Amino acid sequence: MSLAAALALPLAACSQPEPPAENAPAVAGEPLATRAVMIGTEGPSLPACSSISRVKAGGTDVYWAPDEMRAVKAKLAGGANVSLCEATNDDAWFGVVFAAPGTDPDMCGVGKSVANAREYQGPCRWGWIKGGTVQLGG
Repeated sequence: MSLAAALALPLAACSQPEPPAENAPAVAGEPLATRAVMIGTEGPSLPACSSISRVKAGGTDVYWAPDEMRAVKAKLAGGANVSLCEATNDDAWFGVVFAAPGTDPDMCGVGKSVANAREYQGPCRWGWIKGGTVQLGG
């Protein structure tokens, strides 16, 4: 193999398109994006997320951002508990934090106050659900 051919081989591999991200299946509309859920939006004297609510019968999809054109990142069964952390201005979408099945929801840490509003970074799962899919106050 010539030196030129050997050098061209790695460049050819670079021109291949990257595979789609696991959480980004093909959907119509604008490119996929995430919008992290904010906690502590009610101030440092209140819990990081305002209430524990229960998903209504039939369950709900959890999205990466408050928009039905975004990819679904998880599904929650009816009766699942979620912590409501923020809402869009029209209450059409709720930013929620929820524990993985079989784990303690107290480990999510959103029942305690935080000094400043910030993006939720874990250890539990987070995402956006449509308004009307939970029974407020669980």
